[in-house]
Amino acid sequence: MAKKILSSEDSDLFRQTIGNVRTVKSDKAVLTPAHKPKPYPKPAVINVDGYLIDTATSLPVEKVGIEDSMSFLNTGLQNNVLKKLRRGYFGLDAEIDLHGLNSEEAKRQLLNFLHYCVEDGYRCVHIVHGKGHRSPDNHPILKNNVNLWLRQHKSVQAFCSATPKNGGTGAVVVLLQLSDKYSHSDNINL
Repeated sequence: MAKKILSSEDSDLFRQTIGNVRTVKSDKAVLTPAHKPKPYPKPAVINVDGYLIDTATSLPVEKVGIEDSMSFLNTGLQNNVLKKLRRGYFGLDAEIDLHGLNSEEAKRQLLNFLHYCVEDGYRCVHIVHGKGHRSPDNHPILKNNVNLWLRQHKSVQAFCSATPKNGGTGAVVVLLQLSDKYSHSDNINL
């Protein structure tokens, strides 16, 4: 490539554009930043199984069939809470569908869902578990497991089968206990 000869005007213009320059005394670059960034805290490991009450101390739960409805009311609550829950008095805040999951996956999904619902201050949630028509011997496995898990969960106040338009006996509406961080600010009368 041939060397291009610059005119004195172009050379002066280049020097004015660049400005003052200084020579580099060292050819080594510093690769570490001057100050280290602040460390991020490790996310807390959530033990969602810790929210379940021990199964040995709980009463045996009667098995439910495909078209059987389910209901549960925690001790210390009045019966009208369950009536209000059935009538849709509490608005639905969240929903999860457990169709197509095996028991272990469904349990993990359900416990994580309930944990985050309580943490976010959700009061009433809708859980679709299905009726169990494809279960062996017309014995719905997931429906019975959800019935047991919800009864054992510490944050579940009450639950009942959903209305026919919301899934009927293939879904439940669950009333959750308020998290401690929401209990002092929201006084919801049951």
